Amino acid sequence: MRPGGKGDGVVRLFLAGDVMFGRGIDQILPHPVDPWIDEPWARSALDYVGLAERASGPIDRPVPFAYPWGDALEILGQARPDLRLVNLETAVTDRGEPWPGKGIQYRMSPGNLGALTAAGIDGCVLANNHVLDWGYDGLEDTLDGLADAGIATAGAGRDADRAAAPAVFPVGDGGRVLLFAWGGPDCGIPESWSARPGRCGVNRLAGFSAAEGAAVARHIRQWRRPGDIVVLSVHWGGNWGYGIPGERRAFAHSLIEAGLVDLVHGHSSHHPKGIEIHRGRPILHGCGDLVNDYEGIRGHEAFRPELSLMVFADIDRRDGCLVDLWLVPMRIRRMRLERAGTAEREWLAGRLDRECAGLGCRLALEDGVLRLGAVEGDQSRPPG
Repeated sequence: MRPGGKGDGVVRLFLAGDVMFGRGIDQILPHPVDPWIDEPWARSALDYVGLAERASGPIDRPVPFAYPWGDALEILGQARPDLRLVNLETAVTDRGEPWPGKGIQYRMSPGNLGALTAAGIDGCVLANNHVLDWGYDGLEDTLDGLADAGIATAGAGRDADRAAAPAVFPVGDGGRVLLFAWGGPDCGIPESWSARPGRCGVNRLAGFSAAEGAAVARHIRQWRRPGDIVVLSVHWGGNWGYGIPGERRAFAHSLIEAGLVDLVHGHSSHHPKGIEIHRGRPILHGCGDLVNDYEGIRGHEAFRPELSLMVFADIDRRDGCLVDLWLVPMRIRRMRLERAGTAEREWLAGRLDRECAGLGCRLALEDGVLRLGAVEGDQSRPPG
């Protein structure tokens, strides 16, 4: 584990990929919604609890709100991040109807929002392909519930302007972290979910072309002021596979080169993907699922979807450059996060180092965590 201290003028971020507290996980928490779902292979969210119990053993229900975080809470306490940011991939509602034709339906009860506050989550990205699983009523309940819980949101809103607005977090003496969030067209977000004037929805990109990048740059430029740290959170790509299209890399590079983005927080894949450093700024191409209810589902064992990562990044407020980056390997068992074992850490280290090498940097296992090592190319400041 990295030491808790950090230098003056440094902001420490905790970042996670998909946190999927709906469906099966909602059912083991104290106040679950009606378990009925209308999926091709299941009619009850309790079916997913049954799969996990058959795979790993019984879960004594109901569990406390802190239960899904497990060992992650101790790790967060040691690291003491200034901000805790996740992609919340579920609607928070006990009403609404499943979106027509949507094969997977995630929702958690508003009564279970304590599962987010138990980990001190500061901000939730909502620009993803599950936030409207239970319709516009479900999204409005999600926005209301998170606001009532004191959790900021980005990437969805009651109209296009509010969906595109960043979450703004004060840090230090007059500093700010701005969290912008967009959902891509290649991760299952229907075009019909796009927020519009007078209609709630998702802040959705039509693509990752140079023109789209220029439009994103114009929008960020309206908000960014000197001394800000800007996090761009993007839900992009499919669920499985390590490939990263050149168009997505160019999109991220252009925003960094324009001096507008200091960290790209990518997610959508159910497993972690490669990381690159461009001009001293990290691009997390896929953080993977941190928490989900997939335990016991078979078919993608080669990707080890039971393994996940907690990502920590130290950013210098003076110039926006990365100071340090480390990743804590975890595993999901009985719908709870545990520290990964030695063999699991080594597997993740080998696989991710292979993927990072193709992007110009290396990862190494050090004291049980993955540390960013050598960085190739034109870097304004190598981390470490």
